[in-house]
Amino acid sequence: MNTISQNLPLTSKDIARVAKVSQATVSRVLSGNPNVQAETRERVLAVMRQMNYRPNGMARAMRTNRTGNIGVVVSRLANPLYPEMLQILGQQLTEAGLRMMVWNTDETDEGAAASAVRESLVDGVIMTTATAFSTPLYEAVMMNAPVVLIHRVVEGWPCDQVSSDNAQGAISVADYVVKSGRKRIGLIDGPPLASTIRARQTAFRSRLNELGRPLDPSLAIRVDSFSHKTGFDAASYLLDLAQPPDVIFCVNDVIALGARDAARARGVDVPGQLWLIGYDDIEMAAWPAFDLTTVRQPLKQMAHEAVALLRDRIGGAGRDHTTICLPTELVIRGSTGGHRTNR
Repeated sequence: MNTISQNLPLTSKDIARVAKVSQATVSRVLSGNPNVQAETRERVLAVMRQMNYRPNGMARAMRTNRTGNIGVVVSRLANPLYPEMLQILGQQLTEAGLRMMVWNTDETDEGAAASAVRESLVDGVIMTTATAFSTPLYEAVMMNAPVVLIHRVVEGWPCDQVSSDNAQGAISVADYVVKSGRKRIGLIDGPPLASTIRARQTAFRSRLNELGRPLDPSLAIRVDSFSHKTGFDAASYLLDLAQPPDVIFCVNDVIALGARDAARARGVDVPGQLWLIGYDDIEMAAWPAFDLTTVRQPLKQMAHEAVALLRDRIGGAGRDHTTICLPTELVIRGSTGGHRTNR
């Protein structure tokens, strides 16, 4: 007969005894470990519900010196890229038995996340929008806190970093438009604070120079932020020129969607009169209303690598810091007429 004192708090050992499993199995169920048979998992969960058991996170943290919490820092959630990245990171962390805590913060103020690391409220941080001006986070990095940068990287920071090859992605766009015979090449770029944008616009310009087709300054415009409106306004300016571009490369998809609507508002046929190309391959890029040619980032692989590196670092790995740069893919859709070149 299983008897449990009503005066003592329930423990995982009590749950294990009633469910007739080991305490290790209960721990695996609590952490979401997939290596538990479905029948066993359901029996343990049923016992927990029946006994109104609530895991003691503080006790577990004291015992293991870990909270199981991972901080993820994002900003500019109006850009669909970041919610998508959050969803993928959340899935990866859950599969690893970890909890995600999200800070939506200005990209030059990550103080809350840095404080959480110093106060041991989280075991580590994944940063999606780091720049060289992310001072509080840099201080946490210098204290050897487990921090992984994903998407954006910062040269010289002593931490693990995961990105896609933004330069090569932009080069593939430059090669594509030149080989396709585009004559008046336009560019809508943005603030070079982020490594992603800086690499894309620099590589695009450099590759055009190498191909003997330097960018006409009159066909390039810089937005001060990334939104549908800034893309719409920038494209409107270019399309209202006496000699407008016959292709516009936008350094992210959000401004490319705005550019597409600017063309639509002016009766400019895409792709007949104008080609449009974006970057990131957010979900909306594939919608029939946009059908946008763009550069796809391997977000799932990036998230997998970032979580693996962070878990390794939290586990005490003393290896050198790792920088991973994954390949991108040019996805050709209707905004360039589905036109393909021989590579």
